[in-house]
Amino acid sequence: MIALYYFPGNASLLPHMMLREIGAPFELRLVNRDQNAQKSPEYLKLNPNGRIPVLVDGDLVLFETAAIALHLVDTFPDAGLAPAVGTRERAEFYKWMIHLTNTPQAEYRAWFYPHEHASDEAAVPSVKQAAERRLNRMFDVISEQLGDRTWLLGDRFSAADLFLLMLIRWGRGMPRPPRTIPNLNALAERVLARPAVQQAFEAEGLKAPFV
Repeated sequence: MIALYYFPGNASLLPHMMLREIGAPFELRLVNRDQNAQKSPEYLKLNPNGRIPVLVDGDLVLFETAAIALHLVDTFPDAGLAPAVGTRERAEFYKWMIHLTNTPQAEYRAWFYPHEHASDEAAVPSVKQAAERRLNRMFDVISEQLGDRTWLLGDRFSAADLFLLMLIRWGRGMPRPPRTIPNLNALAERVLARPAVQQAFEAEGLKAPFV
């Protein structure tokens, strides 16, 4: 049995949506951030970084969202959440997964937790503003690359689209939310309409506005 350690709306949302898409049995295990449970000795044995998510698959314990996602697409290839290994399309899939985890996902850390990036409290607003500018540019680039295609990989839906939905959602409180970019909003709405995604949002108790 697969177990996913999660907190509503956190980075665990990506593997949660993927597991719903896959249809494999799994167990959700809440890590209550409101009680700082991600820093508990028990959880730190699973992820010494004290971050969410963690996936336990038999005797395999994985942290890092993108690593969990890639493990799931490899373990359940029939779910169709990634193109076949060795194809050009698979390379494009890797490109998007690595870009999303290394670029906007990483940048959100400075937006949500600017105090971690400044030794002087007076600099915190400046750190947040700079992160906002970088995130805006990142989403502009993603929008330019997406163009008028249905999905990041063109006509094929993949886990990368689930990833992008999560990141668009995270920006809903920004002065210029990613959803205000028309083609990103359209992609987000298409992903949100998927039954598995609706099930994940319902299970986590996520309320509108979703993005």
